[in-house]
Amino acid sequence: MHVTVAHKTDGEILLTITVPWDRIQKTYDHVVDEIVGQTEVSGFRKGNAPRNLVEPKLDKTKTYEEVLHHLIPEVYNEAVTEQRLKPFVQPKVELKEAAEGGEWIIIVHTTEKPGVTLGEYKKAIQLLKAEKHQKIWTPGSDTKEEPKPEEQKPTLDELVNILIPLVTVRLPALLVESEVSRMLSDLIKQTQQLGLSVEQYLSSTGQTSQSLREKYTLDAKRVLTLELALEQIADTEGIFVSDDDLAAVIKSAKSDEEKKALEAQKYYLASVLRRQKTLDFIASL
Repeated sequence: MHVTVAHKTDGEILLTITVPWDRIQKTYDHVVDEIVGQTEVSGFRKGNAPRNLVEPKLDKTKTYEEVLHHLIPEVYNEAVTEQRLKPFVQPKVELKEAAEGGEWIIIVHTTEKPGVTLGEYKKAIQLLKAEKHQKIWTPGSDTKEEPKPEEQKPTLDELVNILIPLVTVRLPALLVESEVSRMLSDLIKQTQQLGLSVEQYLSSTGQTSQSLREKYTLDAKRVLTLELALEQIADTEGIFVSDDDLAAVIKSAKSDEEKKALEAQKYYLASVLRRQKTLDFIASL
């Protein structure tokens, strides 16, 4: 297997993986053996029919599709290990060449975690707090009132609006596209639960598929910028989630079913808790 790497200006990485025929043939034989083991042929017990009776009846196109399902994860993992990459997004895969008896060429689009530069967010938040702490003058009154404690505390939206403009990050188009696809997938699920099609939803909200995608693209860039910024702050400030933190949340589950769901998603739960801890840290500055 041969791998070449190309880096695009926006941070996207293109892996060109050339797979020799002998490896493809080996994977093909493995796939056929699996199919033979699940096939029933008259006169033989299930899985005991000779391969030379089963193989000629197989749909070669579907068999090679199954070969790809086995092969692509293997060669992709080997390629990123060989090149010492740390992918940050689900890869986008293209099959460039796949002639029987020859080398197969697979193009994989991926990206690593973008670098983030934080501006002077601490100073900006402290200035925001100072402004909110100033006494409020009410028209018609000769005195200024002391703001209430809840009015002095920055809201989440205010913290985010202060933070995002101070962040410098180069977002690969592939990463943004992946986030937009996730948003669209969520929308499809939500509309289905309401008994609507996406077209009906767009019509009722006065949007088009193009305007929705444009909106989601802007939203995706904002979400990704915020998430990357919070991760950078957490790394810089040493903000982590302990086993005790996770155990406390799982323990607070209202049912055994909810507890099992939380235990099964510990990694995601830890990321959510770390993000919340980071927001709490920012709010406390």
